[in-house]
Amino acid sequence: MRTPRLDALPPSEGAWLEVDIGRQCLVHWQGEQRQGEWSVSTGLAGTGQREGSGRTPLGWHYVRAAIGDGLPPGSVFRGRRHTGETFSQSLAEAHPERDWILTRILWLCGLERGFNRGGAVDSQRRYIYLHGTPPDQPMGVPRSHGCIRMRDADLLEVFALAPPGTPVWLHE
Repeated sequence: MRTPRLDALPPSEGAWLEVDIGRQCLVHWQGEQRQGEWSVSTGLAGTGQREGSGRTPLGWHYVRAAIGDGLPPGSVFRGRRHTGETFSQSLAEAHPERDWILTRILWLCGLERGFNRGGAVDSQRRYIYLHGTPPDQPMGVPRSHGCIRMRDADLLEVFALAPPGTPVWLHE
């Protein structure tokens, strides 16, 4: 297991996020003080760095972009763009093939060259996000295609706490 060193964090006024894949939770930290915790769902295929693996990457990342500010909860995204749709059961039934990305996107970029940055292991090029998911999707169990899924209300809280530049540590 990779152990975080607070002195190795990029500058972000001491605020950072931890995604504990083993516990399926996200923790918000201010320095060494735990501020909040939320349930998540990570990759069904487990952890891994490779593009096309469907696995959740490990290591240090940062929030590269925060997308969707001001849009209503349930807003639907495709290709990081708002489609103009709001998630509903009838929309889900009309598009059963979609991997729903809802409400907000926190797009992650790896910080460790050759591990989660660059080449076939680049988290940003893999489009690894923290994003909302439909209410019928379970939390606390791995079910995603590699991203970190959250309940919309929880994601809205985290979105407000994690502007671009916020460090994020993903570990098992």
